[in-house]
Amino acid sequence: MTEKTLKILQLYPRDMNIYGDWGNVLSLSRRAHAHGLATEIVDYNPGDIFPEDFDILVGGGGQDSGQTVIQDDLHRIAPVLRSAAESGAPMLVICGLYQLFGNQFTTVGGEVLQGIGLFDAHTVGSEERLIGNIVIESEEFGTIVGYENHSGLTYLGDGVERLGTVTKGEGNNLDDDGEGARVHHVIGSYLHGSLLPKNPRISDYLVRHAAERKFGSFEPARIDDSLADRAREVAASRPR
Repeated sequence: MTEKTLKILQLYPRDMNIYGDWGNVLSLSRRAHAHGLATEIVDYNPGDIFPEDFDILVGGGGQDSGQTVIQDDLHRIAPVLRSAAESGAPMLVICGLYQLFGNQFTTVGGEVLQGIGLFDAHTVGSEERLIGNIVIESEEFGTIVGYENHSGLTYLGDGVERLGTVTKGEGNNLDDDGEGARVHHVIGSYLHGSLLPKNPRISDYLVRHAAERKFGSFEPARIDDSLADRAREVAASRPR
């Protein structure tokens, strides 16, 4: 282990962590360790002093009520988040925070939650929940597997890059075959499961860009991903 340390910031774990999103933080930390990097995990909740020196940000999902709780605080720290994203800080936001990293989320009850506009996207609530195992294909990450459970339908603006193309499941909405969104080194997705343990290439992407941004270089280790590969095969074979 080197003395090089990446600070992983878990955004709103108290209110936006109902689908096992802590597993993404744990998996990311262990992946960084496998590459010879130490990690420091920091939680941030509304009202805390925001740690602007984070290296990777991870945010999770929550109910509409949880999104309402954190909405004002999210807008308070939005300028820092946008600046960090523009400077290359890698981030992974899942489900509820994916929605609020867009422009706007209109709930099924008609409440309008304003997002911070990191993604040019908007979400509308639906009476129908999109639930089940999901598989998508990505040019950069290959086959990505996970589990979706959301009623929000997200629509990307023109020119916004999707995370991948759905081959099993629904994805962002019921009208196209896209799932997730990408801008700078920020990834948004509806994939739970947790996402990262079964998709180590995404963890490597986040670690690599964090290390290059902080230390100027990244030397990846050779890691045996046979267990993750098997988990992906099993997950992909399960019915919806």
